Amino acid sequence: MKKIEAIIKPFKLDDVREALTEIGINGMTVTEVKGFGRQKGHTELYRGAEYMIDFLPKVKIEVILTEDIVDRAIEAIMNTAQTGKIGDGKIFIYEVERVIRIRTGEEDADAI
Repeated sequence: MKKIEAIIKPFKLDDVREALTEIGINGMTVTEVKGFGRQKGHTELYRGAEYMIDFLPKVKIEVILTEDIVDRAIEAIMNTAQTGKIGDGKIFIYEVERVIRIRTGEEDADAI
């Protein structure tokens, strides 16, 4: 099993969720996060004063999948989250050793 973490622009969340649902992924965890990479923030004007915004708002999507669907999920995220501009985000893939559903005690693929 694999865990996919995708950090994307917030306005792309609904598109990515729909794309993942279309390929059969029904559950995910979404967290509002802040960060920066090469984009390095930006300046904003507030009441006549300019100030630097270092950390930009992003959304982190976390999904646990069986290995047979991972490549399709990555492709779906990339195709829908990509704007072609700096700050589109990143995708991280991790090994998952074990999954247990607390309510029923089901494990691994049955628990997903």
